[in-house]
Amino acid sequence: MCKLKLCFGALHPVTITVTYFHVLSNLNGKSSKPPPAAQRLLLRRRHQTLTTDHRLLHRRLSHQNDSSHDHKTLTSSPSTSTTGTDSAGDGEIHGSSLAKNVFVLAILFLSAISPAVHAKENDSKALGVSYDSRSLLINGKRELIFSGSIHYPRAQAEDWEDLIKKAKRGGLNCIQTYVFWNIHEPVKGQFNFTGNRDLVSFIKKIGKLGMWATLRIGPFIQAEWNHGGLPYWLKEEEGVIFRTDNPVFKQHMAQWVSEVVNMMKENKLYASQGGPIILSQIENEYDHIKAAFKAAGNRYIKWAGDFALSLDTGVPWIMCKQKNAPREVINACNGRHCADTFKGPNAPTKPKLWTENWTAQYRTFGDTPSTRPVEDMAYSVAHWFAKNGSHVNYYMYYGGTNYGRTAAAFVTTRYYDDAPLDEFGLVREPKWGHLRDLHYALALSRKALLWGRYRMEAHSNRLQAMIYEKPEDGICAAFLKNNDSHVARTIKFRGKDYFLPKKSVSILPDCKTVVFNTNQIVSQHSARFFTTSEVANKNLIWQMTTETVPMEGRNFHRKPVEQYAMVKDSSDYLWYTTSIELDILDMPMRKWLHPVLEVLALGHSMLVFVNGQYVGTQHGVKRSYSYSFTLPIQLIEGTNTLSFLGTTVGMPDSGAYQEHRFTGLRNVLVKGLATGDLDLSFNGFHHKIGLEGEERKYYTEEGAKKAKWGPSNKGAGPALAWYKTYFDAPEGNDPMAIYMEKMTKGMVWVNGLSIGRYWSSFLTEYDKPSQSEYHIPRSFLKPKNNFLVIFDEAGGSIDTVEIRLANRDTICSFVGDNYPPYVKSWKRDNKEIMEVVEDPKPKARLECPNGKVITAVEHAGFGAPWGTCGLYKNDNCTMVVNKVIEELCVGKRSCKVPLDKRLLMKDVKVDPCPSLSPKQLAIQAKCLTVVVGAGDSLESATPFSQDIED
Repeated sequence: MCKLKLCFGALHPVTITVTYFHVLSNLNGKSSKPPPAAQRLLLRRRHQTLTTDHRLLHRRLSHQNDSSHDHKTLTSSPSTSTTGTDSAGDGEIHGSSLAKNVFVLAILFLSAISPAVHAKENDSKALGVSYDSRSLLINGKRELIFSGSIHYPRAQAEDWEDLIKKAKRGGLNCIQTYVFWNIHEPVKGQFNFTGNRDLVSFIKKIGKLGMWATLRIGPFIQAEWNHGGLPYWLKEEEGVIFRTDNPVFKQHMAQWVSEVVNMMKENKLYASQGGPIILSQIENEYDHIKAAFKAAGNRYIKWAGDFALSLDTGVPWIMCKQKNAPREVINACNGRHCADTFKGPNAPTKPKLWTENWTAQYRTFGDTPSTRPVEDMAYSVAHWFAKNGSHVNYYMYYGGTNYGRTAAAFVTTRYYDDAPLDEFGLVREPKWGHLRDLHYALALSRKALLWGRYRMEAHSNRLQAMIYEKPEDGICAAFLKNNDSHVARTIKFRGKDYFLPKKSVSILPDCKTVVFNTNQIVSQHSARFFTTSEVANKNLIWQMTTETVPMEGRNFHRKPVEQYAMVKDSSDYLWYTTSIELDILDMPMRKWLHPVLEVLALGHSMLVFVNGQYVGTQHGVKRSYSYSFTLPIQLIEGTNTLSFLGTTVGMPDSGAYQEHRFTGLRNVLVKGLATGDLDLSFNGFHHKIGLEGEERKYYTEEGAKKAKWGPSNKGAGPALAWYKTYFDAPEGNDPMAIYMEKMTKGMVWVNGLSIGRYWSSFLTEYDKPSQSEYHIPRSFLKPKNNFLVIFDEAGGSIDTVEIRLANRDTICSFVGDNYPPYVKSWKRDNKEIMEVVEDPKPKARLECPNGKVITAVEHAGFGAPWGTCGLYKNDNCTMVVNKVIEELCVGKRSCKVPLDKRLLMKDVKVDPCPSLSPKQLAIQAKCLTVVVGAGDSLESATPFSQDIED
């Protein structure tokens, strides 16, 4: 207990009794102390907070008692229900009675122990983040948050700034990242925050570029990351059960989360300290597994929330996919259509936050290619903001690369390549541009969204108008929605007809002018192509060595040992070796009959060798790691050695009881012997961890000296082959990749650095690998003599490997004459939406990337063209208008083409379909590098939300 006694002028002393909730107590079902560092932090922060607010209380109450009673009443926005105040309602709390002073005391004390500072709107002196039912308030100001996920270890530190700048130009004002425990503490008590693990530098970079940050500490993160971000050593802590009311897990979780929070505080990175971090996340998608732990799960999630709040970061904590987020922790939505699926915050005082709007579907090896159209993404976001949402995060905005062995089970090395920024950091159009335009349209609607009163008008079961309006202040914004996925419709709104394409939302930031429609893309499109590098592939000379198949190992056990437990995440590989003695009576009587080997494995894949000779491989799939297979084998009289190389492709990243997952060899049976089937499952197995080349580091120049290398084969090579060569850095500045489609499975290193796993032999339904090109960061390279090493498991064709360059130099536009003009044709001038250009009309807009210029128009059709960028086609109603586009665009970095029939048809004698309406224009152009003129420049890096005057 703690008693706080304060005197107010001539009033009698008022005593309030406060009970401290010790968040780290009860770890073992009885009172216990938190880790020393965490305990010191909690006591110091709590003391500082109470002391500061004690003094503030004296000053405020003395002022109230000594001044006149002519005060304004504290008010709130009509659209809100708690804590925040409207900019039109700034004022002081009034009253002079003892009861009112006690009320004020209670409010201020609760603020002292709250995780957020409840500041008044537009109070520039208030640092920190608070919230109410409408939005977050950052440093006292309401904000719309357009956020995107960029994971610092999935990019190189040298590329962080470029990625963040591109996100900012895309209209984002916030970057979200997980914190990846297992790369920071791979060995218990040994920390690594260097290179692309430098979390502090990443957050500072975000702040330096004028953006906010969301830190998802977890510590469980899933993220399709190895072991869900949890370090392997945690799995072996005695008595541990992950993510439940387990004292061992909670102790380590508290220590790690405190470590991260203290690091952020020491570097003043929270918004309450003037830094960029506005939100933190504890746990991750717990609703998926809570039922497995029953009451213990409820206790754990309450403990996690209480513990997070006790850390006093000055910014709110969130939990995604957790319906019952405790106390002030905000529950948030993950999914594709949260406006439809999210039941809302679990308290009326919390805002609607969307932590993961999936920009694509992450890929696993063997997956059929899939994509998410940007029209669907834009619809989901516009619909969300139309229904009281004020925050959205795109997961991922840049997916990047799973370098080394960081990917979770079966997950491809390329991560969320279909995001607005692709794996190579190239802008993917139209996804990037269409979302940028959406953010600008929402920013034009900012005042109405944050202060207007909401109502919905149902015009039919398919048509709705969602309106935010505050007539007394002259602000209004409307969202007109057509929910029909197949038919375009017209809605009459305030006396005017508005055309709505199928499954779309139109945004009217003044309730009159359509500035954006989610289904009508006016931004440009692009297509990615790979070209062969002349410089890097010149004189590639491959040399080869092979692994020795072990006849025995260092660890002998009666039956095969579970692979995770034996290897401890130190390698993807574990050898199992056993032997059998056969005599002539055991051998099949007929020479054409062969014994059959039957193997049952728990995953992920396995290679089989009989007497040192490779005989075959098999694997599981993401949906079912376990598999069985049979192979005909050649056995001899005497001793036969059977060697099995069990391989993993990442550890599982999700699910209850994650610490109890198993993989590796399970059962072995030899069938077809003359004396009957022979079960070898308990025959005794030697075990050897990893590969010889891993142990000797063949992937480094020094380690490669320990092997005997010879010339490589043309065509399919041997199993367990290591290949090495040297290459020079490719020409130009385009991102680079290595083409691996004709190899099998393994890993690639450049100058000793792993670019990740490849698996080309696991084919999709289209008889193609899930991934053929693998990103090599330019930061890995030297100008000359880069050391390239490939390990291939099962006989790939090394002569087909080549270095390629990635580009998005094919740019396109596809616009209809009924599309809205470019969204930046308008701006907000106080309460009015003003035209920036005279008589805005739809236009095709093209801009080359990276200072390149348009050198050719490869397609231009006006009428009814169809297809996609890189593959446009014309039909009988489409007129070829290449000449007009060439005159307007060739030789320029960017150009605009009005959808003006007289202009486009000036060289066309007859319109083949004069009654066709609307008409559409499709343009495909090619960009090449030239010297850029002094007047050419990229768009400003200022986020669109800051372009709008409040």
